[in-house]
Amino acid sequence: MTQSNGVANPILILGGTGEARALAAALVQSGRRVMSSLAGRTANPLMPEGEVRIGGFGGVEGLARYLRDERIGLLIDATHPFAAQISANAVAAAKVADVPLVRLERPQWLCPRGAEWIEVEEMAQAADVLPAGANVFLAIGRQEIASFFHRTDCRFTARVIEPPETAPEGWTIIGARGPFPVQAEIDLLALHGFTHMVAKNSGAAASHDKILAAAELGIPVVMVKRPSLPPARSFESVKTLLDYIDQAGLPN
Repeated sequence: MTQSNGVANPILILGGTGEARALAAALVQSGRRVMSSLAGRTANPLMPEGEVRIGGFGGVEGLARYLRDERIGLLIDATHPFAAQISANAVAAAKVADVPLVRLERPQWLCPRGAEWIEVEEMAQAADVLPAGANVFLAIGRQEIASFFHRTDCRFTARVIEPPETAPEGWTIIGARGPFPVQAEIDLLALHGFTHMVAKNSGAAASHDKILAAAELGIPVVMVKRPSLPPARSFESVKTLLDYIDQAGLPN
C-alpha cells in the first residue's frame, strides 16, 4: 500500500448507497483509512463508518484536485446507478489525477415472469406513456417527481424519504425509508388501488420487493432504464470488489 510520510494513502468512496456503507464498514474493519463522500441531498443520511465529507467537489477539476491534495490511493464509485454525472466526473478526474478507479455497479432488475414492464429511456417519457385516468405509484424518490406535475389527468402517490418542496394539489406523499417487505408492498399497492407504478431500474436488493409486489398484483411498471456510464472496471457486489482490492494490493 502506497504511503506518504509513513501514512497509508486513503480510499475515497463516492457513496450514499447501502452498498457504499457496507463497503466502507468492511474496509475500515480491515484497517484501511476510508473517506466517504455524500452528495448532501438528504438532510439526515445514514452515515458510513470512517471519515465522511458532505457536498460536491466542483466538477472534474475540483474532484481531481481533491484526489491529489488528499493523496487518495484508490477512488471507488459506489453511487446510485442514476447518478450519471458524478460517475462521469469520477472517471475523468481519476484519469487527470492518475488515481486508480473502480466502480461498484449492482446488477439491474429483470422483468419477473408474467409481469408487464414498459421500458423508457428517461423520466419525461415515463410521464408521457401513462394513460389518462391512471392511479400511479411513484417509486422514484423526490428529485424527479416534477416530471409528472403536468399530468393532471392522473392521480399520483409518491413515496419519498424526505418530502418534496412542492407538489400539486391532490397528490399523496408517503414519507418512509425502506426496505419494505414484499407483503407490505402488496398490501400498500392493493390498498390504494394503483393501476401503474413508475420505478427506476436501480437494481437495489432492498427495494426489489416493490417490483415483485407489482408483478403479483398484475400492475404494469413503467421502468426507466439506467443512463449510460463511461467504461470503468466494475464489480457487482461488495464481496467481489473487496476480493479484488485485497488481491491487487490496492491502494498501491
